[in-house]
Amino acid sequence: MKSPKNNIYFKIGTIVTIALLLLIPTSMIKGLINERELTQVETISEVSSKWGEQQTISGPFITIPYVRYIKEFSKKDSVEKTVQIKEYLHILPSELDISGNIHPELRYRGIYEIVVYNSKINLTGKFSSLNFSEIDVPLNNIQFDKARLTLGISDLRGIEEQINLGWNSKQFSFNPGVTTNDVVSSGINSEISVSPNDSSSYTFSLSINLKGSQLLYFTPVGKVTDIKISSAWKNPSFNGAFLPDRRSVSDSGFVANWNVLHLNRNYPQAWIGSKHSISESAFGIDLLLPVDNYQKTYRSIRYAILFIGFTFLVFFFIEVLNKVFIHPIQYILVGIALVVFYTLLLSISEHLTFNLAFILSAVATLALIAGYVKAILKSTKLTYLISGILLVLYSFIFVIIQLQDFALLIGSIGIFIILGLVMYYSRKIDWYNLNLEEEKVEAV
Repeated sequence: MKSPKNNIYFKIGTIVTIALLLLIPTSMIKGLINERELTQVETISEVSSKWGEQQTISGPFITIPYVRYIKEFSKKDSVEKTVQIKEYLHILPSELDISGNIHPELRYRGIYEIVVYNSKINLTGKFSSLNFSEIDVPLNNIQFDKARLTLGISDLRGIEEQINLGWNSKQFSFNPGVTTNDVVSSGINSEISVSPNDSSSYTFSLSINLKGSQLLYFTPVGKVTDIKISSAWKNPSFNGAFLPDRRSVSDSGFVANWNVLHLNRNYPQAWIGSKHSISESAFGIDLLLPVDNYQKTYRSIRYAILFIGFTFLVFFFIEVLNKVFIHPIQYILVGIALVVFYTLLLSISEHLTFNLAFILSAVATLALIAGYVKAILKSTKLTYLISGILLVLYSFIFVIIQLQDFALLIGSIGIFIILGLVMYYSRKIDWYNLNLEEEKVEAV
């Protein structure tokens, strides 16, 4: 009867079982990565809540209340009566020009970095002649004396100074809040003078000193909207419904220009009530941090099964080809060392750059495994062989992480090459007679 030590099927089963069990601590490390990333998000949210959240500037647009009358029939007393309902008319500008500069700052809370900014935004534009005849509302029902210019700002805590409105030749001051939630739910408003005369046109201008965190978005409410934003931040991401028509990004910062027409969005220049939403057309700048260590660490741990499986496969081939015995406990210790690499990578990357953390963690793990292999196999040649294979694996994963767009392609090619090498070096092994050969060796 063959002992477990010489039973090839028992050995393979043991190795596979150990490899699968090592996926448990690997999944726990994935949970730790998610937990640390969530802590980072909560820290950013905490700082942002005190400084200013992500900002979206919506507008400006004119809001005018009007009344309409409907007839209601009361079943209780069988009387038909007329009921007055108050609704709002919203008019967007024909021209909107926005220019501004963003001054980003890095804030620290513990080990985490948070991007906040101060911005100086100038808005100018024009409301062409307001053709009320196109709207099915009698002029007598429109309350022109209660007209307001509304500017949506997602977090009012970011406003630094009083905002004044230049309206034709007049000056008005903005007040907090919006008269209705039809278009925006947060913002400021100012009284304006509007005439029922269809030929009247209105120019406006205002400046905002606005604080926020990471994101600054705009909505293209103008029939023609021109936006120009500059900043000293050298890692911007342009997101949202529209990308810049022109942009320049360098080590000294960026300049971006957008030109959006009313034909590019899915709402008109005037409507009644809450028929349309302008938030879907928002776009702007995301002040990205250069590196996201948690995403890269998570991407690297997805290849943990490849590390564990291929390393165990190499150890198994060494047993078969060199007639040496490696105890299952030794497999477990090597596997744990491979898993500990990811905890080292996660913890070090929170204090250093990811690339340096990866190199330090890989070198430490390689040195640990190489020393252990040298001690148990007593062979310098086999130690160099295993260390070299692990070095190739770590280099392979490092390249995949850097080439994110080509990760699937490079990964597929790499795994194909690894499979080819395994098939090549195992081609002469007689698996059916492997146990029998081991018995002959013992008999001699």
